[in-house]
Amino acid sequence: MKTTAAIFMHQPMCSIQGGNAIMSALESKYRFKIFTKHSLEEDFFDNVELVIFPGGFGNSDSFDYLLKLNGDRIKQFVSDGGKYLGICMGAYWAGSYYFNMLDSCDAVQYYKRPTADTRRPHTKNISVVWNGQPDKMFYNDGCALIGDTTKFETIATYANGDPMAIIQNNLGLIGCHPESELYWYDAYKQMRGQYHNGSHHKLLLEFTNNLMER
Repeated sequence: MKTTAAIFMHQPMCSIQGGNAIMSALESKYRFKIFTKHSLEEDFFDNVELVIFPGGFGNSDSFDYLLKLNGDRIKQFVSDGGKYLGICMGAYWAGSYYFNMLDSCDAVQYYKRPTADTRRPHTKNISVVWNGQPDKMFYNDGCALIGDTTKFETIATYANGDPMAIIQNNLGLIGCHPESELYWYDAYKQMRGQYHNGSHHKLLLEFTNNLMER
């Protein structure tokens, strides 16, 4: 039986493209309910085990507007044992300025880190190490998860060693975009020919399964 996940969508902050890509990568093991900024029905989370917040191309300051009606429900869901998967924007939203669910660490802009290997937030294929294997992954102003590394499991790092993908308690957070699709790469001249051919979708599925097994 597939696990039921609720995925938040609001173009462009938690984008339709990002949400659809996540669903495509996870559909072999998960089924999905979509929710938006509108108030949820009382029983919405009754059969949900995982809530997902995709990335997008908007401003994280929209959090208060988008989660005004459902933010407390999300926090209670996680507090009660539900799992939270956040990618890029969704990872930032687990941090101190938003849901404030992280313990002894926070989500910060990677490109502003002193030893980051990029000084621009723009889209690129950036160097990462995922489960000990060097790789390149789709990046657009993604976060690093900075703090007490004894408080979480680091699954992937950026080139400078900053944690890029972590699991902490009920939270699974990823700064880059393993859900990225071929057309994302083709949209940028400098990215063409660099697509991962679906290998990153497998990483995302393994990561999510790992989170759910905790």
